[in-house]
Order: sequence, then structure tokens, then C-alpha cells
Amino acid sequence: MAEQALTGYKKWMEGVGEQGVFFSRFFRNIFTGGFEWSEFVRQCYEIGYKSFMLVGLTSFIMGLVLILQLRPSMVDMGAESMLPKTLAVSFIREMGPVITAIICAGKIASSIGAELGSMKVTEQIDAMEVSGANPMQYLVVTRILATSIMVPILALMGDVIGLFGGFLALNFTDDLSFSLYFHKCISSLEFIDFLPALVKTIFFGFAIGFVGCYKGFHSNKGTESVGLAANSAVVTASLWIFVIDAFAVQVTSILFYR
Repeated sequence: MAEQALTGYKKWMEGVGEQGVFFSRFFRNIFTGGFEWSEFVRQCYEIGYKSFMLVGLTSFIMGLVLILQLRPSMVDMGAESMLPKTLAVSFIREMGPVITAIICAGKIASSIGAELGSMKVTEQIDAMEVSGANPMQYLVVTRILATSIMVPILALMGDVIGLFGGFLALNFTDDLSFSLYFHKCISSLEFIDFLPALVKTIFFGFAIGFVGCYKGFHSNKGTESVGLAANSAVVTASLWIFVIDAFAVQVTSILFYR
């Protein structure tokens, strides 16, 4: 048992070291000349535009369901008028960013892991290096930067769509005008509600892109490793999202809400 534990610990430390080296290579290549703008724009399109419908639909349903779930309890407490404020604060601070990140982890991290994994297995990455191209800059830097930019944008759009879903749910039983509803939502929010949520979505996006690229680049067990890379990328990225979120909430509470 002790030997197995030591072996597992050794593999874990090797993995940490490999991720550190991978991160340093990524960071160095950001400032290397010849940035691949066309590939970066393409990745922004693939990651952002093609994920919008899924993120928007999920956010809309969550906003609608939250109002339907909250309303009976708020009515019992005589706080029905607080529904727009409650939804806005909870969705902007927590629900919107985390839902968007989890959706993107499932869609984007898996696709990046599978794509780069298949390129690694079929030796396309090695061929790029032999031909003088820089696969780290072309494949990794563009994808990680694209996820770091597009996930926050998707989260902001998802917030708006989620609040709209809450408006429709509220009007199933109440007659509340569109302008009054969003006035209540906006007036209940402060800049400090947006800033931590925006910052942590940048880290969410970075984690999704980094994990997907790392898992894909380290696929080396034949074709079956492509599926393993995609699956591992989703699980690891999702775990990192919850870890980052827990850390961000704690830091935000210490800095702004005490």
C-alpha cells in the first residue's frame, strides 16, 4: 500500500511539473513575434458564437426556474417585490458565471482536448514542428486566449438572458412591466457585484482553455487516448471551475463585504 501511495504521489508530482512547464511555454509564446491573429479570430468564433445558443438557452431556463422556485417562499414571507432583486444579485454574482463556465467546460474543453489529442496521435503536431511552425503558438496560445476572452462575454450575455427568463416567469402569475422589472434588477446591483464575477470568468475561461490544451497535447496512448483526453479535460476543467469559484467568493467576501 505504501509503495502504491508513493507511486501515485510521484505521478501526481510529475503531472504538476509538466503542467508548470506547459504554462511557462504558453506564457513565453504570448510575447513571441508572429502572433496567429487569423487562428485567434477563428477560435473566438468557434468558442464564442457557436456556444452562444447553448449558453443562452441554459441561462434562460435557469432564470425562469429560479423565479418559479423562489416565488412561493417569497410570497409566504411577504417579500414578493424582492424577487427581481434576489434573482439579479444571485444570477450576476454566482449563477450566471458558474453555469456559463460549466457549459463551456463540457463543450469547449472536450472539443479542444479531442482536437489536439487527435493531432498529437496522428503526429500532426510533430509535423508542424518539423516544418518550422510553432504549434505552441498556433494551437495553444490562440485557444487559451480565446477562451479567456469569450467566456466572460458569454457570461455577460447569459446574465441578460437569464434575467429575461426571470421576467417571463414572473409574468406567468403577476403583471409586471418590462421597464419596471429591469429597473428593479439594475437598481439592486452595484459595480462591486459585476467586478468579481467578471474577473473570475476570465480565470474560468483560462482554466478551460489551459486544461483542454494540456490534455490534448499529452495524449500518447494511441487513438483511445483522444476520448480519454476529452473526458479528462471536462472533469478537470469543471473541478478547477469550482475551486476557482470557492477561492474567488472567499476573497471577495474578505475584500468587499466585511
